[in-house]
Amino acid sequence: MLSSDWLLDDSPATRTQATAGRAYRMILALMRNPLAVLGAVIITILILAAAFAPWIAPQSPVGQDLSSRLLPPSWANWMGTDELGRDIFSRVVYGARITLMIVALVAVISAPLGLIIGAIAGYFGGWVDRILMGITDVFLSMPKLILALAFVAALGPGIENAIIAIAITAWPAYARIARAETLTFRNAEFIAATRLLGASHSRVILHHVLPLCTSSMIVRVTLDMAGIILTAAGLGFLGLGAQPPLPEWGAMISRGRVFILDQWWVATMPGIAIIVVSLGFCFLGDGLRDVLDPKQGGKS
Repeated sequence: MLSSDWLLDDSPATRTQATAGRAYRMILALMRNPLAVLGAVIITILILAAAFAPWIAPQSPVGQDLSSRLLPPSWANWMGTDELGRDIFSRVVYGARITLMIVALVAVISAPLGLIIGAIAGYFGGWVDRILMGITDVFLSMPKLILALAFVAALGPGIENAIIAIAITAWPAYARIARAETLTFRNAEFIAATRLLGASHSRVILHHVLPLCTSSMIVRVTLDMAGIILTAAGLGFLGLGAQPPLPEWGAMISRGRVFILDQWWVATMPGIAIIVVSLGFCFLGDGLRDVLDPKQGGKS
């Protein structure tokens, strides 16, 4: 078992020790932030719910029982039932899978795309920078939800098209961050030394520029998770995201709004799930910003 002295050694003997020590310091700094810990707990619960949904959910998320429709929360149905007699708790648990899949795929698509575009623009500058940032500004000038609606309307409703549409609207913010980071060190001595050693532009960008932009990107992606969840829920609410009978939280709220005055739990329970998970990502992202931002280093 690794000792804290070995992890906190100011003069690590190997790269593995240095990496492990940095990760250990990050964890210690996060543990001192109660909201970051709360966010990590919420996200952990989301991941566990998605992974073990068949064992956690007491009923099928799509099984209908019209004799049990619109029942209030009880010991038999913790969150009540919907208009088709489906257990809302089971649907919320299975909905965690859809939410996690949307968040993960959007992050995997948009973050690397924005990171590469921003790094190339900042590294080369000149006309390359003007063209790439001009395209980025066009996307940034339009509200994300409106732009996502336009893309989904063109591609057609469905969870796959919703993921593509959200990813298309999310990458410009990452490109701007990567460009700003790259501009701060593109003329640094270590970049010049690497070029003098014969490294190509692509090698400099891949092996030296992109790794230095990663920490800021991780923070931004974590903070953007809440916005991604809300955008996906908005598309689902409008019927352009996940299609029935998939238990997507936004679509559940859309179907439950008809009963909001008398059977409030149908729309309220998935709404609470969206709020709690969004807050979890915000809390964790804020804690990661304090840890990973060099300007906040003295405060952590």
